[in-house]
Amino acid sequence: MALINDSFLRALRREPTEHTPVWLMRQAGRYLPEYNATRKRAGSFLKLCKTPELACEVTLQPLERFPLDAAILFSDILTIPDAMGLGLYFADGEGPKFERPVRDEAAVAALAVPDPGAELRYVTDAVRTIRQALSGRVPLIGFSGSPWTLACYMVEGGGSSDFRAVKTMLYKRPDLMHRILAINADAVAAYLNAQIEAGAQAVMIFDSWGGALSDRAFQEFSLAYIRRVLASLHTEREERVAGESGEMVSQRVRVPSIVFTKGGGLWLEQIAGSGCDAVGIDWTLGLGEARARVGAQCAIQGNLDPMALMAAPEQVQAEAIRVLESYGTPSPGEGHVFNLGHGISQFTPPENVSALLEAVQTFSRKQRASQVSAPSL
Repeated sequence: MALINDSFLRALRREPTEHTPVWLMRQAGRYLPEYNATRKRAGSFLKLCKTPELACEVTLQPLERFPLDAAILFSDILTIPDAMGLGLYFADGEGPKFERPVRDEAAVAALAVPDPGAELRYVTDAVRTIRQALSGRVPLIGFSGSPWTLACYMVEGGGSSDFRAVKTMLYKRPDLMHRILAINADAVAAYLNAQIEAGAQAVMIFDSWGGALSDRAFQEFSLAYIRRVLASLHTEREERVAGESGEMVSQRVRVPSIVFTKGGGLWLEQIAGSGCDAVGIDWTLGLGEARARVGAQCAIQGNLDPMALMAAPEQVQAEAIRVLESYGTPSPGEGHVFNLGHGISQFTPPENVSALLEAVQTFSRKQRASQVSAPSL
């Protein structure tokens, strides 16, 4: 099915777009009352994730409200370790937990790559359901946590403020850590490839905890395994598109990848050179500086501070324009996707999201119009 709005994919391919495409990390979530109603109907967060029809429903909810340029699969970052049998559950007020953390040689030796067509079938079923429901409106993004980020949860047994358990293993038993990361990398690659086969038109790797590492440790224990995943991805898939005469024909299309390391500004060039099509940046790095450092190597995604959405709507718009001004108008060979520097807060007023999107789309169109109309010297 031909895409009606492909601006997001064109930006990732560093092709011209009429406006800066925009989507938001966690755009389907607790800040929307309709999401909360669906979650209540599901009975639990895991039930919501594991029921393809409900996952489709909440994936599409923000698109019914806002003129977004992409949808992202509604799922959880911890689906892979859950499928490994670690016993994922959610404690009220405490976030995700694992019944069986991976902390010794026996637990590490027992790890195996789950079959995406079996233990994770509910995810690929959701991708197929969402693609059909989208009817070509916008592209669908699939995603996974990075091997290192998954390892953090697997070893810690949940979230952590100091990563003591996982870093102890990293320094004390690097052999065990490398074993976990190798299994995770193969699992992430298989998982993302299954999503691509099911219909995902772009994929994103969330390296949420890469920024917690030292420079050397990031290179060895996070980036090296992200590279391993990227090298194993299926970068093309078969799509039915409209031919020159209007008939539907099969065509191989590229599936771009995005890597986002929270706190990863120090390693921007290395991430951009990892083999991804776009690097996501958080709000701690100036977008203009990121553009200068990356150049035409890959596209850039980011990077409004999510807390800016707590201000008044006109202030939200002013902050969005500052981000766009700091990047400037993309030149040939460059691409920019507007996003937040991390996930949207559950306390965000939905009307502020409307204000944000209006500012991004209106101002970025003016940027491009002024570039076209500017006299040549």
